[in-house]
Amino acid sequence: MMKIGRVRALEILDSRGNPTLQARVELHSGAVGTAQVPSGKSTGKHEAHELRDRDPARFHSMGVASAVANVEKVLGPAVTDLDAGHQSLIDARLIETDGTVNKSRLGANAVLAISCAVARAAAAAKAIPLWTHLVNTFGTKPELPVPMVNILSGGHHAVGGRHAEFQDFMVIPRAYPDLLSALEAVVKVHRQAHQLLLKSGYVINGVADEGGWGPDLPSNELGISLLREAVEECGTHMDIALDVAASHFSDHGLYRLDGGTRTSVQMIELFTPWIDRFGIVSIEDALAEDDWQGWNELTTRLGSRVRLVGDDLFVTNIARLDRGIEAGAANSILVKMNQIGTLTETFAVILRAATAGYKAVISARSGETEDSFLADLAVASGAGQIKIGSITRSERLAKYNRLLEIERWEMI
Repeated sequence: MMKIGRVRALEILDSRGNPTLQARVELHSGAVGTAQVPSGKSTGKHEAHELRDRDPARFHSMGVASAVANVEKVLGPAVTDLDAGHQSLIDARLIETDGTVNKSRLGANAVLAISCAVARAAAAAKAIPLWTHLVNTFGTKPELPVPMVNILSGGHHAVGGRHAEFQDFMVIPRAYPDLLSALEAVVKVHRQAHQLLLKSGYVINGVADEGGWGPDLPSNELGISLLREAVEECGTHMDIALDVAASHFSDHGLYRLDGGTRTSVQMIELFTPWIDRFGIVSIEDALAEDDWQGWNELTTRLGSRVRLVGDDLFVTNIARLDRGIEAGAANSILVKMNQIGTLTETFAVILRAATAGYKAVISARSGETEDSFLADLAVASGAGQIKIGSITRSERLAKYNRLLEIERWEMI
């Protein structure tokens, strides 16, 4: 037995300087686990509720003191004396204590902090890596994931100026012998993209929320073309991936893009020639979160050629995933723990996707912390793909460096 003794929490800052929270779970045995919760900026309206104080006197209304209090005064006592080795029981108690469908009473951020900290405490008590504990808990087959790496940013993730609407222009390294070799190639592409932007005279507003360059680009197609050029000039083996984040420029069934408007069908026709021309293998949120008819048409026409990833569409929610499977919408799912709120629910979505033949991509958020939990989750899930961000900013590198540790020292 690994009984929970005490649960604590505090406000900390995320990579954008906004408050988030850290939980600390202490077992009676003396083992301790902590977890820091990320926060999204480009959020889907169907995500679990992130509790904020809305007090204009603190952190521009972004404080999480109420979520911290809920951890220490409500959720923590609810799981005290439970066995940290029984993750599903603990997560069920957390969900029951909140009592709402989307965790809006106590906050999905408060719930998730405890859920992850419990897993860390249990792994510490057993003196095993976190990913090993998660494999043992959920019965998965571990696999080191291939990174999907942000090079250029637009949309809500960029900073200042006029940017392309697409959120992430990414590369996926292909056929490298190990993660370090793959990351070395990615670093080359990231730096070469910077040189191409400077040479072309585009204004670069530093790096964006996830560490990619945030240039003022006149069109989305130009961003993809520039990224492909950087890959080829470096002589690297890379595929291209996009996060379109279409929900954020959709308006009453139309998509406002590159200064004009398009229907769902016209969006599909825009993507179709790009797949072969630029070597695109993955398109995330190509259409809006409730455009189910459009997603069906998109999947029918392009699903055999490219990975169609639902993020805002599915929000790591098994009910929405089931609807997508039934409707023939997408063929992959982006998995973000804080969209749903507990580890048990997260793994349920991953396993459901696998049984339906959908690929899963384990993903960070734009507002991240130095917590490397995501790396262990990605390995334990066996999903084979991780989306962390770029290769700059320490909150991103914490995950990449943890993956390097796992590959070199633990997966032997």
